[in-house]
Amino acid sequence: MDFIKKGIYDNKIVAIIRGIGADRILDTVAALREGGIKLLEVTFNQEDESKALETLKCLELIKGKYGDEVYLGAGTVMTEEQVVKAVEAGAEYIISPNVDIKVIQKTKELGKLSLPGAFTPSEMARAYNAGADIVKLFPAGILGTEYIKALLAPLSHIPVVAVGGVNVDNVDQFIKAGAIGVGVGGSLVDKKAIYAGEYDKIKQVAQAYVEKLQMD
Repeated sequence: MDFIKKGIYDNKIVAIIRGIGADRILDTVAALREGGIKLLEVTFNQEDESKALETLKCLELIKGKYGDEVYLGAGTVMTEEQVVKAVEAGAEYIISPNVDIKVIQKTKELGKLSLPGAFTPSEMARAYNAGADIVKLFPAGILGTEYIKALLAPLSHIPVVAVGGVNVDNVDQFIKAGAIGVGVGGSLVDKKAIYAGEYDKIKQVAQAYVEKLQMD
């Protein structure tokens, strides 16, 4: 898993792919890759079992076509069963919006990277002590970069990926505040653009994010 962890440290920007069907997923990934983004998080929809199955299909398609050319993760993973299914479908890291010790333990049991979501110092420490490799600070945009700096003063040993409220204008500020990476959803993986076939737009926005971090 050191390979995946290094990939997150090196590439920094995780594209959060939410609500994109299997019919559009490979074109979406192609556009993101052309824009320089290799870290992918395909999220589960917890409301609908059929959509959860679609997530697994998307993971399988991406893994089948791109293999180790991308760093593939599953997001919004809430149960041990979803951990198992996501890993079987090709996910190398498991991301959650919350701290669930059983989900963390199942992820580590299967030899994958664990990124649970936490917001407070206590949640962060609990997740890390339970075996999390990296903690997803979520929602990071609510209190902003000053909150991240304050958190990481005593908890600098815990690597953090900031998710929520990240855009192309402020992405560098989250890294400067101490996050090792960021997760970006709709402002990068624009569902409307994708279903309009505007993949060039996805590529251009991806490039803008990558270039923003390269400038610093």
